[in-house]
Amino acid sequence: MIACLECGAGSPLDAHFCQQCEHILPLPRGSDYFSFFGFKPKLVIDSDSLQDRFRTLSRQLHPDYFYNAQAAERRASLERSSYLNDAYRTLNDLVSRAEYLLRLEGLISIKSDDESSQVPPALLEEVFALNEELQEIREFREAGGDSREVQVRLEAARDQVKGKQDSHEKQLFDLSLEWDESQERGILETLRECLLERNYLRNLLTTIDKELEVLGQI
Repeated sequence: MIACLECGAGSPLDAHFCQQCEHILPLPRGSDYFSFFGFKPKLVIDSDSLQDRFRTLSRQLHPDYFYNAQAAERRASLERSSYLNDAYRTLNDLVSRAEYLLRLEGLISIKSDDESSQVPPALLEEVFALNEELQEIREFREAGGDSREVQVRLEAARDQVKGKQDSHEKQLFDLSLEWDESQERGILETLRECLLERNYLRNLLTTIDKELEVLGQI
């Protein structure tokens, strides 16, 4: 429950205004982005519903409406408006939404530097072959090899990684639907591995794009 600073009455954690005196409530500790929007924790969210809710809350919580209010209410408005924007940015994207849910469920963050630099086990063989190919391409280019051939080989490598990434996007969505249906923790573990692989593939794409950029400057 949240205690109203004006009248002292208690309101549910997902309430924004006191149910007794209708004054804005302070942002409670332990709040989460899903409950802030009035949603149950889930991974597949209708974007129109999220946007409509965001617009409604933006109007209700905007600091301009509390310009002449007491200091505590002005502070509550600022805190809730800032939290609303952070929540919307996170929940408006499936990947960031999944990463956020993993943190809520107590799973290790997938954004640590140590993990982002490690090759996920499922990708070891493909990544090893790809890194060998990229090294050969660099050596060929540095030795004065034909730039057109270098470009063709780099684009082929990029298509390979992009195809793999696209399959991970589908897997991510399918796992999200499964978790919404059952909310089994094992699905979140699989989802976490899928995100790790996706992030590593994204880093590989960035590496290849940089190689193509260098080639374009030669």
